[in-house]
Amino acid sequence: MERQNVTVSLPKVLLKKAKSVAAEENKSLSELIREFLEKKVKEDAEYERAKERHLKLLKKGFDLGTKGKITWTREELHERR
Repeated sequence: MERQNVTVSLPKVLLKKAKSVAAEENKSLSELIREFLEKKVKEDAEYERAKERHLKLLKKGFDLGTKGKITWTREELHERR
């Protein structure tokens, strides 16, 4: 996989904490950032696939057992007994 360096500007406090987390996990800061970005991209892609799947279901509709015909009236539904 081809790599490219990037420059990122972070608050010093965040950078210090991130370096500490990376050291605790025995990883480089680059590896920690790369893993986070890979996870974020994967989650976003999974969300988009799920969204598309559900939009298709909504377009198709659901079988409610009525065969597309309404057999009641609004008044019947709201009738008080």
